Amino acid sequence: MDPITTAIVAALAAGVAKSAGKLGEKVIVEAYEALKAAIRNKLGIESDAAKAVDALEAKPESAGRKGTLSEELTAAKADQDPQILAAAQALLDKLKAQPGGEQIIQQATGSYIAQASQGSTASVNVNQPSKE
Repeated sequence: MDPITTAIVAALAAGVAKSAGKLGEKVIVEAYEALKAAIRNKLGIESDAAKAVDALEAKPESAGRKGTLSEELTAAKADQDPQILAAAQALLDKLKAQPGGEQIIQQATGSYIAQASQGSTASVNVNQPSKE
């Protein structure tokens, strides 16, 4: 997952769309809104990427919408825009600074990847030879 999608997914997992009360949350909400503004300013309010962000906000658990967001950001070359990347990194930094923030953010790039949170396990078995 690219860093922009990772930042958005992590912020939504942290409940940023629903909260703005506590000081720490306010900082995260502001960073999230700055990232959304950067996407809209660079790619357009009606761009597929901006619409994909809105769609993911409506259903943050949807793997399909996460995939669509990643695809739209890649197609728009958002991952090559320094302003959008800086906004995404600022959001990730603010999320990491929160208590338990490291547990919210997991980023994986490549094939055959397994991820596990602290205290759990994950494994990937690919093309295992049959035991005869």
